[in-house]
Amino acid sequence: MAVELCLLLLLFCGSTISEVQPIYKPPPGTLDFGFVPAKTYDTGAYHEPGAIGILFKIVHAFLYLVQPNTFPQDLIRKLAQQQFGNTQGDYQKPENVVLTLQAIYYEIGFIVSAALGLLFILLLPLVGLCFCMCRCCDNCGGEMHQRQKKNADCQRSCFATFLFVASLIISVGVLCAYAANQHLTNQVRGAKKLVNSNFKDLKIFLNDTPAQIDYLVNQYNTTKDKALSDLNNVGPVLGTRVQEQLGKEVRPALDAALTMAGAIRETKEALENVSVSVEVLQEGTERLHANLTDVKMHLSNTLNDSACSAAQAASTCNIIRNSLAQLNINANFSGLPGVSSQLAKINDVLKIDLSSLVQKGYAAFNDTPDLVVNQTRNILSAVPYIKSVLESIGSNITTFTRALPVQKILADLMVHLTQSEAYVQDYFPLVEQYDFYRWLGCLILCCMLVLILVFYYLGLLCGTCGYDKHASPTTRGCISNTGGNFLMAGVGFSFLFSWVLMIVVVLTFVTGGNVEKLVCEPFEDKNLFKVLDTPYLLNKHWKNYLAGVIFKNPNVNLTFEKVYSDCKENKGIYTSLHLEHLFNINELLNISMYTEDVALKIEHIQINLSKIILLDEIGKENLLNFSSSGIDGIDFSAYLTEINKSVTKVDLLSFANDLEARADQLPKGALENALKGHANNIRMIHNQQVVPLEQAMSTLNQSIRLLKRTSSELMVKVKNVISAVNAAQDLINNNASQVIVQETKKYMDTIIGYFEQYTEWVKESISMEVAACKPIANVIDTAVDIFLCSYIADSVNTFWFGLGGSSMFLIPAIIFAVKLSKYYRRMDTEDVYDDTGNGNNGYHKEHLYGIHNPVFTSSVEQW
Repeated sequence: MAVELCLLLLLFCGSTISEVQPIYKPPPGTLDFGFVPAKTYDTGAYHEPGAIGILFKIVHAFLYLVQPNTFPQDLIRKLAQQQFGNTQGDYQKPENVVLTLQAIYYEIGFIVSAALGLLFILLLPLVGLCFCMCRCCDNCGGEMHQRQKKNADCQRSCFATFLFVASLIISVGVLCAYAANQHLTNQVRGAKKLVNSNFKDLKIFLNDTPAQIDYLVNQYNTTKDKALSDLNNVGPVLGTRVQEQLGKEVRPALDAALTMAGAIRETKEALENVSVSVEVLQEGTERLHANLTDVKMHLSNTLNDSACSAAQAASTCNIIRNSLAQLNINANFSGLPGVSSQLAKINDVLKIDLSSLVQKGYAAFNDTPDLVVNQTRNILSAVPYIKSVLESIGSNITTFTRALPVQKILADLMVHLTQSEAYVQDYFPLVEQYDFYRWLGCLILCCMLVLILVFYYLGLLCGTCGYDKHASPTTRGCISNTGGNFLMAGVGFSFLFSWVLMIVVVLTFVTGGNVEKLVCEPFEDKNLFKVLDTPYLLNKHWKNYLAGVIFKNPNVNLTFEKVYSDCKENKGIYTSLHLEHLFNINELLNISMYTEDVALKIEHIQINLSKIILLDEIGKENLLNFSSSGIDGIDFSAYLTEINKSVTKVDLLSFANDLEARADQLPKGALENALKGHANNIRMIHNQQVVPLEQAMSTLNQSIRLLKRTSSELMVKVKNVISAVNAAQDLINNNASQVIVQETKKYMDTIIGYFEQYTEWVKESISMEVAACKPIANVIDTAVDIFLCSYIADSVNTFWFGLGGSSMFLIPAIIFAVKLSKYYRRMDTEDVYDDTGNGNNGYHKEHLYGIHNPVFTSSVEQW
């Protein structure tokens, strides 16, 4: 079956051939191959025992006390490789004696425990027999006579307490044994669902594999279509790449030139604003100066009125008269230099549309893909050949797929699987039937202990309830006597059943304990696989047994542990079984020769971009003329000095408000009204003349500052722009071929990278997704970890643990029951105390007097 699986997976590897390793491997365009179709496996190979798990842990702890040694890997290897009994005297060989002693040392805990159990089996029936014979001779408590003691009540209470405690412990053991017995039965009944789940997963494993194979093969078309699409569009694709690479230097240079063209237009606008603003300010300040002079003159005439001579108005008039000097202009724009010469030169510069020249450069550069398209038409002639190569690869994959007997192999495997499932379904009722017999047998064993417990509990109940401390031993009640008889019945059944129970305990203890220590624990930590992977262990001629079975080559490093671990992680069976050793994939389908042909066809591309002109000499000269326009010679400090001044020495609105407030301090009359009229006139001057002048000053301020920024190192900026354009042009004229070669190689690597990406995806899918062998690991886990260890071993170990504990406590229960029965049963005789003068006291038997004394005897027969 393994070899058939190997053949089945040969198909997976047909598309993983590509050993081409280009010097430069950029990440190719990402191809979306989707997800390999896969169904979810239902089996959860994990068992949670529930509440009984606490008992399992207690049993595991007890087994650790019995057997604290680690798993003896080396010992098992040596024992497996050592041949005993082939020749006479093998067992006397020193090395065999040493191995035997090592095995005994490892098993010493089980041996000692089993020896104690055997001793129990042998001695307890013998002791019971002797005990019965002894009692028949009126010894060992068989005499129906009880001496009166002062501490009789204390002894009776202690014996009853100890027997009750022992009975409780036995009861706990019986419950543990019964719970383990029932747990195993319940798990066996529910195992059918788990078995069916494993078969279902195996069917999914087989049924999904062809679909996964077809999906991997069909995804070759995705790779082929993408490669052909890029080849059909080699001009635009390669042209775009070349343009993007050159654009890293070309676009910044053109952007800088375009920015400088915008700066020229902004400079013209700023110069025009400066020229107009200065003219407006000069005319406005002259007119404002004349109006303020008139206002001062009229105010002065008003203040010379006789009304200001009055005592109440004199001080106010003097204050107003002293403030008249503030009514004057502050900024003087008449001395500012003009910018007409700079504006004339800028107008000359703008006669040439630099922006249009730069846009032509952009347009020429944007035509790069078209130039590449026109110059790569020769590659289109190779597209049919490349397409035929790709089609041949696809047809090879299809031919190879059809050549493999995939369906036949899967059909054969499905037949075997179906037969196995039918076999399990047919025999599972028989397993359940035998499990019922086992359950019934274990239940009978538990009932043996239950019967003994019933006698003990009934004896304790009847004896305790029917006991009368005022009654003499010969006159005890029927209930008390019945309790004593129950106790002795329990003792008798204990002797009868204990050895049978212990035989079962010893057998299950030795078997279940060793299964737990030698199979379950090493399986959990994978030490068991390490033993199986021991070279030359399973076959003395094979180093690696699994590799020898699958590959017929035992030197291949294929181990049980690695296969199980990989399947546990749900990896593909190709990876888990290392099927690459079965087939030489690189020789099966080698496409390197085809990729070399594709590379040669693409490398012959020759492209010339010298027709691209970014900026001609006229545009460069235009930039130089702008740098020599003289705007850097403008006296910006003179402008900024006047701009930073206010239009008037005093805020006219504040002056008018203050004038009006002082007029209100004067007596009502013509003087007050005249001053208020002057205040209104000042406000009107501010609104009509000062406000427009302030707006003109703001415009002048913005324009001067813009010119100052533009003129700062203008020559250096222009030269840098021209240098950047020249460098970009030089790159296109002289170094574009190198860029084209680099981008062509990247383009070639991208085309080849599609196939490499496909092969890597196939390899990854084969390793992790195709024919994921989780069901195989689940089958192993189900068989060993769940069925053998969790269901059987844990249940059996818990059963003997409870049964054995109960059997051991039968010994103290027997002792305490025998002792206690004396206090409950009705005696034939008792101690008699006479009151004669001789002072003798003690007990007297009836045969001493030779007559039958009905007062001191009991009709109860001895047991």
